[in-house]
Amino acid sequence: MANGDIELAGLVKRFDGTVAVDGVNLKVPDGAYCCFLGPSGCGKTTILRMIAGHEEPTAGEILIGGQNVVGLPATERRTAMMFQSYALFPHLSVRDNVGFALRVRGQSKTQRNKAADEMLEKVRLSALADRLPGQLSGGQQQRVALARAAITEPRVLLLDEPLSALDEQLRLEMRTELRHMQRELGITFIHVTHTQLEAIALADTVVVMEQGKIRQAGPAREVYGSPRDRYVAEFIGGQNVLSGKVERVNGASVEVRAPDHGGIFVPLPAQRKLNDGETVDLAVRRDHIRLLRPGGDGLPPGTNSVGARIDAVEYQGSFVKVMLDVAHVPGFVVYVPEKDFFADPFEVGDQALATWPADVSRLLASS
Repeated sequence: MANGDIELAGLVKRFDGTVAVDGVNLKVPDGAYCCFLGPSGCGKTTILRMIAGHEEPTAGEILIGGQNVVGLPATERRTAMMFQSYALFPHLSVRDNVGFALRVRGQSKTQRNKAADEMLEKVRLSALADRLPGQLSGGQQQRVALARAAITEPRVLLLDEPLSALDEQLRLEMRTELRHMQRELGITFIHVTHTQLEAIALADTVVVMEQGKIRQAGPAREVYGSPRDRYVAEFIGGQNVLSGKVERVNGASVEVRAPDHGGIFVPLPAQRKLNDGETVDLAVRRDHIRLLRPGGDGLPPGTNSVGARIDAVEYQGSFVKVMLDVAHVPGFVVYVPEKDFFADPFEVGDQALATWPADVSRLLASS
């Protein structure tokens, strides 16, 4: 079977003078699960449509398995797309829906029924093969749509916001289903979403986009835990971002003085050059921060801290989300383990000290 690795090289798309995709370069290995993530209008769906052949790029190349497919009709690219709406034929059985593409290709009823039944077994819908789509749940309809897309043996399966129409519980179930199917089929999945947790949960590679450009691409854990810049840190979530001026560079660390706060220490990345007085951004994960009562024992060496007031408390089950009012730092949030929080619970209006080891801070690149 032909290789399903994808390379986007200098990809540009303009619509009436508006740049929707602006010089995108990306490589996706064969058999990977890649999620494009970003707000509405960032260009992610336009890229999906260009890979599929539903839009032609203004400039650049799209290589699938080493072949430049720009200019090829969609039917010759060996890609398949699964849409939000599923677009199942209401008057056809599940089996006939799945085998419809093979019918268009002229295969006999015996051939396409055999292939459809094999695909339905993979998505665990064999018992429902004779039902109509209206007799299925939303999750079952989605599996039918997935099977119909996969039956043509595409090199690449393209998914446009496939979970957006589902309720929360079904969305969680279908995330597991999609990952299972991707491993079962062994083909490249390109999945477009605006939901951060969906991308992090599913993808081998997460591609964060803004205004037609890639801001960061990499493994899910890397993008979540080590965001490149302020935009990625704030969009992905799970991080608090602080700004300040460089007070002092001391070998492998730098002291940053934030307004109305003392010095905050952060490791200095190799090759990063900073000047005294330069404004920088730094991030610390919400789950790496501890909340302490003011006036307690002194902090251990190498610990950063900022004073705060408890603004809101939300119980999340395994942890408690605590929103803090921190001077000059909007949206400061701490995830406190449930057991730790309720051992000495804070109330709204309480004063607190948010603390974290200096070595878990991360200096962000300039946006």
